Amino acid sequence: MFSNGKKHDFKLYKESKIHIHKDAMVITDTGFLGIDKLHANSILPKKRSKKKPLTKEDKLFNKTVSSDRVVNEHIIGFIKRFKIISERYRNRRKRFGLRFNLIAGICNFDKKN
Repeated sequence: MFSNGKKHDFKLYKESKIHIHKDAMVITDTGFLGIDKLHANSILPKKRSKKKPLTKEDKLFNKTVSSDRVVNEHIIGFIKRFKIISERYRNRRKRFGLRFNLIAGICNFDKKN
């Protein structure tokens, strides 16, 4: 899903009306606070506050969640090297989806080999 300008990921997700299968596991970052209300099978890292610091168990849980998410973050970084989503797209808007899908295909092909 793409949008014009800056928009928060969770807001974009809510507006897209994409339905995730109820059995699918969703592992997100703290930017998706509230996804557990929309999708029961989701994992969010624990967040500390000024009055309540994280316990050792919470820190260990956050480490396991981030180690599961690191693969996705590496793929996003790989796509950003093509500059299509990290900088302003100045070409025809109609072909943005096609070009993005081609770049995603290149990334998939590269990661499989």
